[in-house]
Amino acid sequence: MKILHIDTRPDWRGGQHQIFITMRGQRERGHDAQLLVRRGSPLEQRASAAKFSVHTFAPRLARLDALLCLREMLDQQKFDIVHAHDPHALTAAWLARAHRRSTLVVSRRVAYPLGRTWPALARYRAAHRIIAVSRFVAQSVLASGIEGRRVGVVHDGVEIPAATSASARAIARRHWNIPDSAILLGCVGYLLPEKGQELLIRAMPLVLTEFPNCRLLLAGDGPLRPRLEHLVVDLELQNAVIFAGFMEDVALVYRALDAFVFPSLAEPLGSSLLSAMAHGLPSIAVSSGGIPEIIDDDRDGVLVAHPKEEELARAICHLLADSRRMRRLSEAARQKIAREFTAAQLAENTLHEYEKAVRAH
Repeated sequence: MKILHIDTRPDWRGGQHQIFITMRGQRERGHDAQLLVRRGSPLEQRASAAKFSVHTFAPRLARLDALLCLREMLDQQKFDIVHAHDPHALTAAWLARAHRRSTLVVSRRVAYPLGRTWPALARYRAAHRIIAVSRFVAQSVLASGIEGRRVGVVHDGVEIPAATSASARAIARRHWNIPDSAILLGCVGYLLPEKGQELLIRAMPLVLTEFPNCRLLLAGDGPLRPRLEHLVVDLELQNAVIFAGFMEDVALVYRALDAFVFPSLAEPLGSSLLSAMAHGLPSIAVSSGGIPEIIDDDRDGVLVAHPKEEELARAICHLLADSRRMRRLSEAARQKIAREFTAAQLAENTLHEYEKAVRAH
């Protein structure tokens, strides 16, 4: 199968990582996976380094240039599948009439409903298959008037790393000068209001009353960072909260942690939560969006019913106070990911959705 993936994002977030491992899985299964992407983007750099066939469009006037590049590519090559990974990519594919030349598939990774204007809905109705990242996201697509027979769900997948050894943990913690005696909580994600890092920071004073040796590592960057840094100063948490910024090697974060906290307020799914669980970290998450599709409360993680700092702090303290429970959740989390959320399953399930799209075309 000849597949063209299209992504217009300029940054590297969970979605771009999922595109990369999807392409890798498709190539391993004998398919020709190519990429049309913004020139200079992290995804372009990583895909090129991995020897994929990568086509680029100019960052300036990106939407128009993506459309023109796609039209030229469709004139030159016959693709079985054109897979748009974001709304702007779908717009380019729709205007290039990719749905008339190939089977058009679009991924949906956000939780809000589709736009109600005619162009917004028309481009999704042109797609032969819409792949939602969770059942939660699929429901928002259906609520927008898209027929259920054209909507599928493929959860994100991650690779299962080797178990973290004591030496690997020590090396990772030295990166941020974290003593072995400290309890290190962590959160990985783009710094945005809906990601809930502010809620987590506000919960820290309550956690510190019971566990004064606790620290919080926030990995990721984003527009909310200045506000969060000011909040840390206002709450006098400078010695307890570490801003790691964007991490090229995010596995270093997971190896350093004792527990993972995912406070997102309306998460479509949560690929960083999957990665944390794959590393065997006991994890606490707000029960929002697609998160209950990952965590079974008190079986392989902890769900906090409401996004309130008191509830989050109480859940963290209860977990940290029970080392046996932490070990039990750690083992169950790793088993859950290996059973249901692997990179191999992501590749296989995406190909199954392609087959459904081809039959519907």
